[in-house]
Amino acid sequence: MYYVIKRQHSNSLTAFISFQVPKYIASKNSENVIFEFQKDGKPDRKWIKKSDIILLTDDKKFFIKTVAHFKEVEEAQQKLIDAAQAQLDQSIENFTEAMNAEIDEFSEIRDSSDVPCILKEL
Repeated sequence: MYYVIKRQHSNSLTAFISFQVPKYIASKNSENVIFEFQKDGKPDRKWIKKSDIILLTDDKKFFIKTVAHFKEVEEAQQKLIDAAQAQLDQSIENFTEAMNAEIDEFSEIRDSSDVPCILKEL
């Protein structure tokens, strides 16, 4: 049994996918690796670019250790993203409150009778 970690391009939130494969075919002259699975008793082959393969090993312990490390990095980065999103949300809320206060103050000044304003009549 072989163990694979592959870059995942279709989902920006998940950067890799890991799986087991019973057989693979590779060549020095090819840019692809062919993974062969059994589906309904028939071989099913999937081509993957060599540049997308992060790890291809038959060492299960190393594979599990590497996947665990990737998950830890992913969780740490997600915490940073969540903290940054919370900070951004707070900044947007503060900006909105400040702008609304400025607009309200401007509206009060504009609506007072002693301030000439051409917008008053609109």
